[in-house]
Amino acid sequence: MNRLKPRLAALVRRSKAPTRQRTDANLYPDWRALLAADWARWTDARDKARGGPRILVATSMGGHPEMTPVESLVAVALTLRGAEVDFLLCDEFLPACMHASYRRLGENQEAFVAQGPAGSLCRACWPQGKATYEPLGLRVLRYSEWVTSVELEQASHLAQTIDAAAIPGYRLDGLAIGEHALAGALRYFAKGTLDDEPYGEPILRRYFRASLLSAFAIRRLLATRGYECAVFNHGIYVPQGLIGEVARQSGVRVVNWIVAYRKRSFIFSHDDTYHHTLMTEPVSAWETIPWSEALDEEVMSYLTSRWHGSRDWIYFHKTPQEDLDQIAAATGIDFSKPLVTLLTNVMWDAQLHYPANAFPNMLDWVLQTISYFSRRPDLQLAIRVHPAELSGTIPSRQPILAEIHRAFPTLPPNIFLIGPESSISTYVLSLAADTVIIYGTKTGVEVTSFGVPTLVAGEAWIRGKGVTIDALSAEDYFRQLDRLPLGYRMDEATQQRARKYAFHFFFRRMIPLGMVEQQEGWPRFRIALSGLDDLLPGCDPGLDVICDGILTGAPFVYPAETLIATAPIPVHA
Repeated sequence: MNRLKPRLAALVRRSKAPTRQRTDANLYPDWRALLAADWARWTDARDKARGGPRILVATSMGGHPEMTPVESLVAVALTLRGAEVDFLLCDEFLPACMHASYRRLGENQEAFVAQGPAGSLCRACWPQGKATYEPLGLRVLRYSEWVTSVELEQASHLAQTIDAAAIPGYRLDGLAIGEHALAGALRYFAKGTLDDEPYGEPILRRYFRASLLSAFAIRRLLATRGYECAVFNHGIYVPQGLIGEVARQSGVRVVNWIVAYRKRSFIFSHDDTYHHTLMTEPVSAWETIPWSEALDEEVMSYLTSRWHGSRDWIYFHKTPQEDLDQIAAATGIDFSKPLVTLLTNVMWDAQLHYPANAFPNMLDWVLQTISYFSRRPDLQLAIRVHPAELSGTIPSRQPILAEIHRAFPTLPPNIFLIGPESSISTYVLSLAADTVIIYGTKTGVEVTSFGVPTLVAGEAWIRGKGVTIDALSAEDYFRQLDRLPLGYRMDEATQQRARKYAFHFFFRRMIPLGMVEQQEGWPRFRIALSGLDDLLPGCDPGLDVICDGILTGAPFVYPAETLIATAPIPVHA
């Protein structure tokens, strides 16, 4: 333990930086007010863009206070670059959507089964989206305009009569209708399974019907309007997952995006949700970054800041416990003996099919890992439950600790559970370990940069980057566990490779936007402009990267390395 203290103490000091936020009551941009002095220029640019490359901004949920502002901003910027932009909104039409959740609607699930979001959420969502978009004078399309009465009846009949067990694998003309319906229902309940939910089946059927209607609407819309690209948030769940399914099948380019971890930044990706593209992105996109002391210092400074979230707007503990003696006293872990740290992710989040997974799901992985370590008294296993189970946007209703206790009422003395409520630093617990084992958490991108050997059993983004031990199957996973403890840290060349990827992930794939102003509370930001010129080409490099990617298919990679002085450093294997 003593040998770890100086290194950890230095990292702790480095990670503590103050942050200041702005408070603002506005949830949605008032574009007439933002562009007031330039309104004539805007209308002229809008009229000139008619007949340009046709882009569909398929927001769908107009009442989302983070999605609608960004997508309206992107639409204005694309128009200024000569694109003809249409918006797509749900007009209280879909029987279920991503906006609905168990947490939002409370305990009265009967009302959602009977009425769907129309009974509550739609009354604010549709008018808010319309009020944001219509003043711009761009075309606002509605879901209900693109579905026939025959399709309405077809969706209703199938959703009522299909065997519930057949829904997850259901495909329509090659479209993965059921996968997105299940993902939407799991997100609604914030659980990894619907098995013990009294209203699980009827709500799954509601999401299934919404998936069918979404597919019908998007298929007809794309065939009629002839878009070059469809831009929309998330890329999974309902209806976004279906927009992507239909667009790809129809030969329409897809751009998905999401709010990133770093303040004032966003992840955009081509063809599919970032959950998939960050795994399949070729290493050639980042491994040739000319490395330097400046880049190394920048990425490590940022990674240590993540211990306290001072440079992020997504974080979980402001004052984590980082003292090894106190962690040992609280948990019973003996840091003088070999330790393996297992990091979970939230069970319901983004449950999609990943062919590289060594296990069918995260819970199966955790339980099989516990069973293995129960036969390895020479090793300690610390299971750190993801804090987002409690403090995420949608807290999990299927705590993994409950699942562990159900399967193992009594744990062996070499296995330690650290719950989501614990203030114990995930980073300190990882750096004190011989090896970290993960399934899907992005923390693998971080701990490898500190040289910690990391074994990947699932769809983590660090997989396949040449820096981790990637399990190819359950059998291979247990063979890798048999090698533990490793007793060493990653070599210098591999650590530098890990840091290059971390730089690419956090600084190049997360694109900053200068006109996004952070504010306290929810939503995390607002649009702040001095005028139309802020959105013109050449004024904001992040906005240029986003618009170029949408219009031309250029990579969504922010050239962060060109903004930092370079002084190459040698690599010693």
